[in-house]
Amino acid sequence: MRAKIGSIVEVPVPLSLAEGYHVNSNHPSDEYLIPLRLTWSKGVLEPAEVVYPKPTMHKIQSEPKPLSVYSGTFELMAKFNVPATAVAGPAAMSGKLRYQACNDKMCLAPKDLDVSVQLDIVK
Repeated sequence: MRAKIGSIVEVPVPLSLAEGYHVNSNHPSDEYLIPLRLTWSKGVLEPAEVVYPKPTMHKIQSEPKPLSVYSGTFELMAKFNVPATAVAGPAAMSGKLRYQACNDKMCLAPKDLDVSVQLDIVK
């Protein structure tokens, strides 16, 4: 992926969950639920924003109200500022994806997944 110095670059982060599983959205239905969260470490680029898709509402028997979730295959969009001081050439950004996968009967332990993107900074 190319990142032009002085611009904003959008980097898709595709995700896919096993059949029958979901994760809470970035704005879960209740405060005790663990949200899906993508964060970036300091690096060559400046993290600007993460755009999350529209969640679906999922009703399960053990919850009094529907849950705001993502399931199946979906994509987050990470936006980075490419500073004017960036040096042209290959670069990488690393981050963490925090989530808790659940099905309609149970939730697995929360996890942090390492995420990285490779970029080519150009003038």
